[in-house]
Amino acid sequence: MRHRRNTTKLKRKTAHRKSLLANLACSLIEHGRIKTTFGKAKALRPVAEKLVTQAKRNDLHSRRLAIAFLRQKEAVSKLFAEIAPAAATRPGGYCRIIKLGQRMSDAAPMAIIEWVDQPELGSEDVVEVAAEETTPEPAAEKKAAKKAAKKVAKKAEATAE
Repeated sequence: MRHRRNTTKLKRKTAHRKSLLANLACSLIEHGRIKTTFGKAKALRPVAEKLVTQAKRNDLHSRRLAIAFLRQKEAVSKLFAEIAPAAATRPGGYCRIIKLGQRMSDAAPMAIIEWVDQPELGSEDVVEVAAEETTPEPAAEKKAAKKAAKKVAKKAEATAE
C-alpha cells in the first residue's frame, strides 16, 4: 500500500525525474530564482529545502550527500557557503513559489521559485514580472496615451510656428 507516499511523478520515469530535480535545484542554487512550470516548482520545493537543511549542518557527510544528489561541486559549494548561512536562523520554508499565469504556447501554468532569504532578490521585482506576463495593457489606456501624445505634438507645432 502506498499510504502517505506523496511523490509527484511529473509523468517521468524515476531516473529522469531525479535528474530533472537535481538540475532544477542546481539552477535554483546558481541563479537564486528560476521560472518553470507550477508542477515542477511544487516538486522542487521539498528537494531544495531538504538540501538547505543538510547544508545547515555543514559537515563532511552532508556535503557528500549533497554532491551525490546534485553532481555539481560548484553548486554545492555555493549552497554551503552562501545559501545555508543566510537561512541559518530560519527553521524551515526556505523557498517561495509565485504563480505567473499560463504560458502562451501550451497554456501550462507557470511559476517563479526563489529563495526567501536572498537580499538582492526583492518581492517587488517578482510582482513586476508577474504583472507584465499576466495582465496586458487595456485598449482604452492605449487609446488615451495616443490621444495625449497627439495633443502634445499639436501644441509643439503651434508654439513652433
